[in-house]
Amino acid sequence: MPVTSVVRAHQPDGGGPRLRPPAHRVSPRAIAHWAIEYFLLWGLGFGLAWGVATWIDDADWDGLPGWMIERVWWMPFLIGAAGVLMVTVAPVWRYRVHRWEVSSDVVYTRTGWFSREWLLVPVSRIQTVDTEQGWIERMLGLATIEVNTASHAGSSEVAGLPVAVATRLAEELARRAHDLRDDAT
Repeated sequence: MPVTSVVRAHQPDGGGPRLRPPAHRVSPRAIAHWAIEYFLLWGLGFGLAWGVATWIDDADWDGLPGWMIERVWWMPFLIGAAGVLMVTVAPVWRYRVHRWEVSSDVVYTRTGWFSREWLLVPVSRIQTVDTEQGWIERMLGLATIEVNTASHAGSSEVAGLPVAVATRLAEELARRAHDLRDDAT
């Protein structure tokens, strides 16, 4: 029995197995979490691009082509525009795609942007279940659970869960995995 099974949603031949979406969405607060993360990342990129553009503009370099020096200020504005797009569109798109479900024998997640991935992790293969919270997640009352197996490809993560749901789910999965290992001996 394979540890995981990954199926791409957009298969070129149009055939092959299709999976229904997992039953649960992450918390709507995950949109704010992802937007804040993207804002910080792209804001840092914008600041660095602004600093580099200022440095190049003030240095009056002869080593760079003239067309590049004339357009050096495009860099921070292009990075800023891409950042605005990522902060406003990507979190909503990610929320619509990311789903999770736990059945009696499998942890089932769907992620992806342009190509979707369905990941099925058998409960019997679970070795550890970790719950983690970054500072943004703590601020928003969210948590992430990470389901680990012996195979790196078999590990799964569900981000954007309310803390109570993540805690309950982690405890339940750890208990069920332990019970299944005890039954196998």
